[in-house]
Amino acid sequence: MSQSHELQIPSDRPVLLFDGECGLCVMLVGWLKSRRGGDRVAYLPLQAPRAQAYLASQGLPTREFDSLVFVPDWKGPQAARHLLRTDGLFAALRVIGGPLGAFAWLRVVPRPIRDGIYALVARLRHRLPGRRA
Repeated sequence: MSQSHELQIPSDRPVLLFDGECGLCVMLVGWLKSRRGGDRVAYLPLQAPRAQAYLASQGLPTREFDSLVFVPDWKGPQAARHLLRTDGLFAALRVIGGPLGAFAWLRVVPRPIRDGIYALVARLRHRLPGRRA
């Protein structure tokens, strides 16, 4: 990953870490960024050096990625607080707001069910077209 990603983490926005080698993930992040409110969140590939350092500091995997990581307070005192999988997705959608924020209601679905669906998609995502090197 280029150093340009490192400079794009503003101190006033939460950060969504995503698999930059997953075509589906890259496409969805691009789609989120293009939506109204999409700029309320900063986006960083899990493979970027700062993301790798964060993952290591939190005891999270640094090679095999099965989850997105949402960090509500990247540079503040709560930087160690992060949300994974659907909890992270719904938290990011709430921050983005607008029509996308409405999907956060799906949080009422029990976590084992929604995270089970998330895990299934995570296992299959590299089989989908558009994988990045």
